Amino acid sequence: MRESFKRIEEDAGEIYIEADMSAYAYSERYSWLFSVFIKYDSLEESSEGFEDFLETKESLIIAIEHDEKAKYVGSRVVDGWNELYFYADDSKKLDIAVAKMLSNSGYIYESNIVKDNKWDFHYKYIKPSELELAHIQSDKIIFLLEEEGDQIQEVRTVEHYLSFTTPTQKEKFIAELPFEGFEFKDEISSDDFEHAIAVIKEHNVEHEVVQKEVKALFDAVKKEKGFYEGWSTLLVEKQSD
Repeated sequence: MRESFKRIEEDAGEIYIEADMSAYAYSERYSWLFSVFIKYDSLEESSEGFEDFLETKESLIIAIEHDEKAKYVGSRVVDGWNELYFYADDSKKLDIAVAKMLSNSGYIYESNIVKDNKWDFHYKYIKPSELELAHIQSDKIIFLLEEEGDQIQEVRTVEHYLSFTTPTQKEKFIAELPFEGFEFKDEISSDDFEHAIAVIKEHNVEHEVVQKEVKALFDAVKKEKGFYEGWSTLLVEKQSD
């Protein structure tokens, strides 16, 4: 399964990242980091050109994974370059495989391979952080709401869920509420979350607003070594005239 998200980096600015979440299973097997940089700026190309590029990208991933005992772990789009990253168990033949796919494609490309036993590059530059995963989940919820005709700009009650390792951490967090408009609703007990609570706040569910509210709660719960677990709300449909 792949997840896509944006990240702001000090040197590169805003970049687009795609991470293959199944890659972690290979971290103890593959130790060579293989990168393929392909020059392609989607903003300067037609939709047809973009489809052609995606087809080339996927064909390259399939070929390298199948023939060269490698695992695609993700990609980064930086300054018009699409950077594809793989981990492999051997450094041989990878450049040859790429040349077979791209030498006559018309794309400018380059490739490189280095030893990376601990997957340092992957964990630093590709793997989404805990907060980024929360934003990814938020975007999925907003997409589903919009698909159902939700008026995401309408303010409504939104429930946010937090969990803690110990009851002491939970009680301390509750004692500090309310803050920034968040109020305690109730405690949650389930097989998945032994020490969890729901807090509520009135806000709309536009992307920028949700990101702001999620980050505020995320930062607050981390001070008590807790976890942000997501949010939910009721559908707000357009009123008929």
